[in-house]
Amino acid sequence: MAEFTLDLNEDQRAVRDWIHGFAAEVIRPAAAEWDEREETPWPVIQEAAKIGLYSLDFYAQQYFDPTGLGIPLTMEELFWGDAGIGLSIVGTGLAAVGVLANGTEEQIGTWVPQMYGDAQDVKVAAFCSSEPDAGSDVAAMRTRARYDEAKDEWVLGGTKTWATNGGIANVHVVVAVVDPELGSRGHASFVIPPGTPGLSQGQKFRKHGIRASHTAEVVLEDVRVPGHCLLGGKEKLDERLARARERLKNPDSGGERVRNAAMATFEASRPAVGAQAVGIARAAYEVALEYAKTRVQFGRPIIDNQGVAFQLADMRTQIDAARLLVWRASWMAMAGKPFTSAEGSMSKLYAGEVAKKVTAQAMQILGGNGYTREYPVERMHRDAAIYSIFEGTSEIQRLVIARTLSGMPIR
Repeated sequence: MAEFTLDLNEDQRAVRDWIHGFAAEVIRPAAAEWDEREETPWPVIQEAAKIGLYSLDFYAQQYFDPTGLGIPLTMEELFWGDAGIGLSIVGTGLAAVGVLANGTEEQIGTWVPQMYGDAQDVKVAAFCSSEPDAGSDVAAMRTRARYDEAKDEWVLGGTKTWATNGGIANVHVVVAVVDPELGSRGHASFVIPPGTPGLSQGQKFRKHGIRASHTAEVVLEDVRVPGHCLLGGKEKLDERLARARERLKNPDSGGERVRNAAMATFEASRPAVGAQAVGIARAAYEVALEYAKTRVQFGRPIIDNQGVAFQLADMRTQIDAARLLVWRASWMAMAGKPFTSAEGSMSKLYAGEVAKKVTAQAMQILGGNGYTREYPVERMHRDAAIYSIFEGTSEIQRLVIARTLSGMPIR
């Protein structure tokens, strides 16, 4: 287990600077175009694949960084470049984490490589959990998975929504209900292989921000997948469901906590999402700082005014505080330390709120210019808005934190 430190080692600094260079030279020049087009930036993803930035090997190296900081460093730099393009590059990672969190070694080795493809033929993957009537309320999920024992196949039906890369993905990871009586404990995750009949794209959403990232509904109509597409395997599922049923009969009996398939994925990804928000906030702060130093009003740069300078001081302080929370949670996760105070949710909550606030302050410092598309802070502000909504709303994060701290079923 690596000791917690704020000093990056030589390899981490090299990777950070390499990604920063790609973000500055490739992502930023393309950001406005793909935001306007509201399309997946396949050429940019391919450029990332050519240099090894979009690949299973690269993300595996960062994921297994013993300090836990590989992924947050990567996320911050990519999203400093642009959030929409950044999410197009890393969106596959959520599906990969879904397999890593719930799958067997054989399943990981089989499906995760197919999520990325290669530099000549890039692919993407999608993690499908939310539904039209089941976002934060995962217990309200309606997508069903039924086991056909005679054929050793699972049959899935339902509609997923808000799926990054939904419908255009090579591999979809779908969370479905296998035992409705158990609520959220009766869920399981399934891999839907490429070209499986019955899976189709529904509505593609036109969004306020992160518009270069494809977000759509995924419709499942009698989708049949082999038994080995159940992540973790049927034996493990049956054991978990049996424990959940026993707990339902005897709620005061104690025993092992039963993990929910979707929540296992979100728990692992929240600090990484917080790092994305830090990158957006840092980008907006840097634009505002440079503008304040060069914009002259009444004969002097506007940063000479306390009203502007103090805002910038607060912005930088909040960004650094958010990064520290993200790094702490990331290190704890890699070190195997439990989130006894919901540190993962803390990092995502605070970083998301900071991104919204800092980008709004950056627009204010730029004045009328900040409201136009001639400057990037308008886009950054739109992009930041989602960070108090997806991967668990800010309200849900506060609920998780409050329940963890109090041990009470706060509603």
